[in-house]
Amino acid sequence: MSCVFCEYPEKDYIIENELAFAIYDKSPVNEGHMLVIPKRHFASYFEATEEEVMAIFELTKECKKILEAEYAPDGYNIGFNVNHAGGQTVMHLHQHIIPRYDGDVENPRGGIRKLKKQLVYYDG
Repeated sequence: MSCVFCEYPEKDYIIENELAFAIYDKSPVNEGHMLVIPKRHFASYFEATEEEVMAIFELTKECKKILEAEYAPDGYNIGFNVNHAGGQTVMHLHQHIIPRYDGDVENPRGGIRKLKKQLVYYDG
């Protein structure tokens, strides 16, 4: 099995801890787009151990410090895509940290909720 994240060169890690590492996304949505990736190979967030979740969380905070210093974003979108229906294309868990900048879209209201038309429920 070949996995782009399992084979990623350690020398290119931006930051790491015992269980995870961070890199810049090679197909960024915005300048500074980073990925936080567990070192163990598995596909879904729901397969992560508590220790791996905490390692990802800790690196996310460290990545924010790096992004603040290098890019000074105005906001962030942070999240996971799970399975093909959820938009996941590399079947090795990875968290996106997408810096957002004032004016990068016309109306950012709703953030990731704008990916798909909202369901409408009627009461009654």
